[in-house]
Amino acid sequence: MEPRIGVYICHCGSNIAGTVDVAEVTHFAKDLDSVVVARDYKFMCSDPGQNLIKEDIKTLGLNRIVVASCSPTLHEPTFRRVCQEAGINPYLFQMSSIREQCSWVTEDHAEATQKAKALVSAAVKRVYYHQPLEVREVPINPNTLVVGGGIAGIQAALKIADSGHKVYLVERTPSIGGHMAQLDKTFPTLDCSACILTPKMTLVGSHPHIELMTYSDVTEVSGYIGNFKVKIRKKARHVDKDKCTGCGLCQEKCPWKVPSEFDLGLGQRKAIYTPFAQAVPNIPVIDTEHCAYFLKGTCRACEKFCEAKAIDFEQQDEIVEVDIGNIILATGYDVFKPAGIYEYGYGKLDNVITSLEFERMVNSAGPTQGEIALKDGSHPKSVAIIHCVGSRDKDYHEYCSRVCCMYSLKFGHLIREHVPGAQVYEFYVDVRAFGKGYEEFYNRVTDEGTVLIEARPTGVTNVDQKPEEEGKLIVEYALEDGPQRRQPVDMVILSVALEAQPDTEAVGRLFGINRSADGFFLEKHPKMDPVATMSDGMFVVGCCQGPKDIPDTIAQASAAAARVLSMISRGRIEIEAATAVINEERCSGCRICALLCPFGAISFDGEKQVSQINEALCKGCGVCVAGCPSSAITGRHFTTEQIIAEIEGVLV
Repeated sequence: MEPRIGVYICHCGSNIAGTVDVAEVTHFAKDLDSVVVARDYKFMCSDPGQNLIKEDIKTLGLNRIVVASCSPTLHEPTFRRVCQEAGINPYLFQMSSIREQCSWVTEDHAEATQKAKALVSAAVKRVYYHQPLEVREVPINPNTLVVGGGIAGIQAALKIADSGHKVYLVERTPSIGGHMAQLDKTFPTLDCSACILTPKMTLVGSHPHIELMTYSDVTEVSGYIGNFKVKIRKKARHVDKDKCTGCGLCQEKCPWKVPSEFDLGLGQRKAIYTPFAQAVPNIPVIDTEHCAYFLKGTCRACEKFCEAKAIDFEQQDEIVEVDIGNIILATGYDVFKPAGIYEYGYGKLDNVITSLEFERMVNSAGPTQGEIALKDGSHPKSVAIIHCVGSRDKDYHEYCSRVCCMYSLKFGHLIREHVPGAQVYEFYVDVRAFGKGYEEFYNRVTDEGTVLIEARPTGVTNVDQKPEEEGKLIVEYALEDGPQRRQPVDMVILSVALEAQPDTEAVGRLFGINRSADGFFLEKHPKMDPVATMSDGMFVVGCCQGPKDIPDTIAQASAAAARVLSMISRGRIEIEAATAVINEERCSGCRICALLCPFGAISFDGEKQVSQINEALCKGCGVCVAGCPSSAITGRHFTTEQIIAEIEGVLV
């Protein structure tokens, strides 16, 4: 069938028309080969704009469509659907980005118009060679895997499980709860963190549709959207969970103590332990690296005193394989280690602590039972809180961690609440109180007497003290264009940045998910699709996608759950048709394509001695096409003929 092409130029309000002469581009397009009609409209993505295309397809017999407007990321699905509804294959459509690639980046109007003509010409020449492709569907397994048991993972798991669908919740530590379980109170309402988190943890532990796998790791992921196979290593607790009653006697009688990870080393735990009192599940774990039996073959006190006979020193790791349809990653964040900022004295000076260490100190269930205490046991009469430690700093992390200003203000309130009369000084770059109720909380704290100083301190020291500064920490700072100043205090709290987990790169490789430059997992689109990833069926929520507060984390986790449930309810999902295909007659069996494929979509048929592509896994990236030395692989919708035609079109 002879191509009959329709070209539609979008004004996009003034986004395009303010720089590009749309009428001139439209007139240019009318004279291109095989173009039957060329029109311009203010908003092509609007209903009237879409109807304009549909009407022309029906009345003019168009069989190929070009729309020159914004990025295909935004509206390619929109216009493909328009084509399909009008009766032509959606892959007989080509979109030209004359907004992002032209009007937004070209100031000169004449140059922008000429560039728009070139981009439209390229699209017209390319669409001439398009071939109809068949959109395929795959069934969706209704089971879901949630990786990470912090508040993000808990929320996502509960929302999916409450709909009656099975959820596997995997958490690497012995209990769910994440960082939120370490906090004392949450801003701006000052709710007790444990009080609002523990009920959700309990629901997860008892939910009939959630299989909770704590002290476990995902070791292998294969398959594709709707049909993943995942292997999970359940590490040996050396405690029989079916026999354990959670009485705690084993922990009480264990004679061996080590620093507690949950309390960041400020307190101690036993060699057999639960991380904290409200842990879910309330089943202890034997730390084999510090247990006397595993180190020396002695002790076994826990076994002697356990009436339930739940201690099992012979227990081994277990590998479990599950079939699931979707994966939600909620692996959380780590906190910045400020020891590298030597001028602040962390790790060298007493009473210089991080924000998370202060959270454990001020927590009534923490190592000091809520006492804000100096090394000598006394209460601080003055405290300095330094904002943006590791954040908004080109030497460490350029991004804002979003929560530091607010939790620092919260500290100002908590210090004065626990130590009446204490003076609090907060050193800030600028205060970002962006959320609902946050500005009001800022006003409340300042009204209580917290002193805010707009300066980034140059250092914290305990030398060269004046007589009245004896035994104090000295915060050195300077106001803008002012002299160097000194503020003596008893304690310094460093408000450290949130950063990506140290194993994010390895986890990304395991699940086939990319990371952004800041180290966090990369979402599909920062505005239009902030929970999905480029790997279909995999979603990222919470702080593993980027720093955020608890309300935003809850909202994002709920959004991912909704996305998963929408696919489960449909039962099937369309997958990309523009995939690679191998000509087996030309394939030499060298397997270079399999080594190059970033999605693991290529396998080798030993009997035929040729490579094969799993089209459900293939994302059409073209790496294998470029790498095949035999030219045996073709990228559907990106054939050599189409690409060459597009290049020729640009050179008008």
